[in-house]
Amino acid sequence: MMRNCAPFAAFLLLPACGLQPLYGGGSGSSVATTLRSVQVSPISGQAGWLMRNKLVDRLGPSSSGSTDYRLDVTLDDNITAFGLRGDQAATQERRTLRARFQLVSLPTGTVVLDATAGSDAGVDIVSSEYATVAAEQTALENLSDIVADQIVKRLAIYARRTAPAK
Repeated sequence: MMRNCAPFAAFLLLPACGLQPLYGGGSGSSVATTLRSVQVSPISGQAGWLMRNKLVDRLGPSSSGSTDYRLDVTLDDNITAFGLRGDQAATQERRTLRARFQLVSLPTGTVVLDATAGSDAGVDIVSSEYATVAAEQTALENLSDIVADQIVKRLAIYARRTAPAK
């Protein structure tokens, strides 16, 4: 009987641990409102275009039209060949996408968050050049999704930490 009660007792203690949902309050929460007030600066290159679109999609449209923050992102997109065959031709590539991002408070002009995010993916080099290029492009799109998610999570954590106390 006591063994059955232990998980229930642990569940009752969970609110006392201090964990709170990041997006508690839904679209009207302070975190969601802060994320909607972020303007994403243009990012150069194809990877930058992809990244900016993914960030804008995740941050959501500004409901009031006001922007309190600017997000500046610098990308490092790198492809490295490895896995050499006997004829010295590469058999695999590693595509790495790293982002340094800064959240700038527009009223003060100060950088309030300066961080990095990144991920990498393996790409097989096959006999068809078209298939290899398509695999590299797919890897870039997937990496952009992963890195954009990482950036938005960091912004949400910042917004939660700086939210006014209730």
